[in-house]
Amino acid sequence: MKNTRTLILLGCLILFLSSMTESFAQEKNKLKLEQFFDIISVADPQISPDGKEIIYTRGWVDKVNDSRRNELFIMNADGSKNRFFTKGSSPAWSPDGARIAYMSSGEPSGSQIFIKYKDSEGATQITRVEKTPSNMKWSPDGKFIAFNMLVPYSEPWNIKMPERPKGAKWTDGPKVITQMNYKRDRVGYLEEGFTHIFIVSAEGGTPRQITQGNWNHSGVEWTPDGKEILFTSLRVEEAEYEYRQSNVYAVNVETTAIRQLTDRNGIDRSPVVSPDGKKVAYVGYDWTDDTYIENKLYIMDIDGKNSKELAADFDRSPASMFWATDNSGVYFNADYNGTRNLYFAPIRGGHKQVSQGNHLLTVSDINKNGTAVGIMTDYHTPAEVIAFNVTNPSLKNLTSLNESMLKNVQLGEVEELWYKSTDDFDVHGWIVKPADFDPTKKYPMILVIHGGPHGMYNVGFNFTWQHHAAEGYVVLYTNPRGSSGYGSVFGNAIKNDYPGKDYDDLMNGVDEVIKKGFIDEKNLFVYGGSGGGVLTSWIVGHTDRFAAASVNFPVINWLSFVGNTDGVSWYKNFKEYPWDDPSEHIRRSPLMYVGNVKTPTMLMCGEDDLRTPISQTEEFYQALKVLKVPTAMIRFQNEYHGTGTNPSNYMRTQLYLYSWFDKYKRK
Repeated sequence: MKNTRTLILLGCLILFLSSMTESFAQEKNKLKLEQFFDIISVADPQISPDGKEIIYTRGWVDKVNDSRRNELFIMNADGSKNRFFTKGSSPAWSPDGARIAYMSSGEPSGSQIFIKYKDSEGATQITRVEKTPSNMKWSPDGKFIAFNMLVPYSEPWNIKMPERPKGAKWTDGPKVITQMNYKRDRVGYLEEGFTHIFIVSAEGGTPRQITQGNWNHSGVEWTPDGKEILFTSLRVEEAEYEYRQSNVYAVNVETTAIRQLTDRNGIDRSPVVSPDGKKVAYVGYDWTDDTYIENKLYIMDIDGKNSKELAADFDRSPASMFWATDNSGVYFNADYNGTRNLYFAPIRGGHKQVSQGNHLLTVSDINKNGTAVGIMTDYHTPAEVIAFNVTNPSLKNLTSLNESMLKNVQLGEVEELWYKSTDDFDVHGWIVKPADFDPTKKYPMILVIHGGPHGMYNVGFNFTWQHHAAEGYVVLYTNPRGSSGYGSVFGNAIKNDYPGKDYDDLMNGVDEVIKKGFIDEKNLFVYGGSGGGVLTSWIVGHTDRFAAASVNFPVINWLSFVGNTDGVSWYKNFKEYPWDDPSEHIRRSPLMYVGNVKTPTMLMCGEDDLRTPISQTEEFYQALKVLKVPTAMIRFQNEYHGTGTNPSNYMRTQLYLYSWFDKYKRK
């Protein structure tokens, strides 16, 4: 009997210790918020002309200086010998593969163009300009680099002030603004001027401006013979008043003579010249007042003649185009139903999908041998560098920079979701489940709404949603009507009706997940930023089903927004100007429904936001306070549009969100 009791006690002790060990293991395996600091990003891999090496940008969080840093790493084409190259970003191989141009901090200020020999220690700063160069491209012979840069210009306007008394301390003069678009989020007030094309010797020296006039010239695309550079512009009178208009041009590098290649009533842009120099691929579309437009892929002769559409049967927007080495067609990236893959459009017509997979693949370079390099991410893997040959697209991971950090972390499973909504629309979404998910239990749920509104949630790794799941929430994210990546009809379904039936899409998604039986219906939460903030504020004005909400950097009042955002194009997203007929602006403003709000609603916004200015947040906050709805306004310092540009502010965003939801979680 004594031995039996001992065995029973021993068995209980073993079960207890096993249970404790399992509990500790589960706790250890949860994704921690502070692990956000450890995520390493990759971007823009470029393969050397001989196909033997790849250079790419690696990003990391500088916790001491609360910022993100970029460095260039180089490795063999098979991923071996991965090593630090230099500090900088935006690498570009010289045509002979001996040198690499890149952007880095330099004198006199800001980012400058540097060149470094692949096998040497030192680097040469080849520009010392006052404005930041962009879109740099090597000339085919490797002797020059072309780039875009702002040239300041303002109409003279002199006023004669009375003579200042000796020793007087007068207020500085005003900022005089005459241009239509005079501010931009993440930049501030724009300096008056126009973007032009410059070339500079690869040995360094004074850049030479090769375009002139009061127009903007964007992009740099050399012809194979090095005689011309193609670009996008709109060289017409009063160009700033033209809406959705641009053309493709070519400038002679020696004479600076300019010829116009396209003349569409609409958009033509992003030219890419074929290897034989005979054809030009570009994207564009005919003018329309639709709020969402898929770009079309075109080719034309180098003289601008014989334009024709490629991949006419493909209702998605091509991006990042690359000619096939034999001039037979054009490769391009495209978003499709939450994924991204590489496609090919032959000159003879049609299209085919080159890469396959439920992932987000962004090809950034294809060399003459057909080797493609890019970055790829999926539900459980942050972006890593990959490579494959377009003739045999078996994708190979070349880096695994985040593998060790996530090795002992149990991430939440992601489930794909398709469901029917209003007007028989098929709507796409996903749910993320807690890592220790038990279908017999009930979980609180967070609905996350994307911005844009023409944006696309996707199948890539998302640290934030995985952390929500680690905190015990089921996460629902969807692409309601108006989202990109689902074709023109779906994207344009919110024309003059946003918010509108996209609200139905979101609520039907919530209902679809509730049907699965593991959601605590008393504890539904919702948040979104920008366009997602618009829809979140609309939701709390139309339903009380959510326990709490967070409306982040939203538009609340279209009447006060359209003339205060960083650009005038939002005026065009309504049938009438508000001074002619304000009814649509009023009908679509969440502020008009604030009297219905009972949901505890927090607001978060950056104080420097120029896209959805913080005055929009203030309007909603004060209305909620007047109505005695539980609310709080979190004003983030040193943030433009969004609240997570600075790593510490990303942390604060998540912690305030959890705190608000916990405060109003229903027992």
